[in-house]
Amino acid sequence: MFLEPHYKGQRSGWIEVICGSMFSGKTEELIRRLKRSQYAYQRVMVFKPSRDTRYDEFNVVSHDSNIIGSTPVRAAKDIIELCEEYEVIGIDEAQFFDAHLVSVCQDLALKGKRVIVAGLDMDFAGRPFGPIPDLLAVAEYITKVHAICVHCGNLATHSYRLTENSEQILLGAKDLYEPRCRVCYLDGNLIDFNNPERNL
Repeated sequence: MFLEPHYKGQRSGWIEVICGSMFSGKTEELIRRLKRSQYAYQRVMVFKPSRDTRYDEFNVVSHDSNIIGSTPVRAAKDIIELCEEYEVIGIDEAQFFDAHLVSVCQDLALKGKRVIVAGLDMDFAGRPFGPIPDLLAVAEYITKVHAICVHCGNLATHSYRLTENSEQILLGAKDLYEPRCRVCYLDGNLIDFNNPERNL
């Protein structure tokens, strides 16, 4: 990729990642940052994976029903060609995108754009989820948000699945998941750490 010469004082882009468990306010924080940019008359473009239709087919909607318009895309590579004229790029539910999302975000940042990404850092089994770990490695700014454990009131870092379905991706909200702290999550799953193929 050819880059224009970079000079002191020239606008630089960067990547921000907002991560955490379900019900921790990731999308809420993403929407807050994007709307603040809109208030400043910056050109904002928002994307979400087309498979995420839980609350709305097109808009990004938080669990608290805050909403911002977005464009659903099937693959990370589709983002590049749709945001040439925009200054701020928002990406929600980033864990559902393919691994190319990392290079897409870096490409956008190199073009001087502010890229704000929100997503789950771990899946229901406590494993790093999708491209989020690699995004954390290359991001300039990282915000880890927390929910409250519904069982003990401590900070929740895990998304506990309320069903025996073992598929990694299972769309749902409070009907299928609840936020739990590390201890309550482990108690609920009765994890055997000596079994790397544990079935949760």
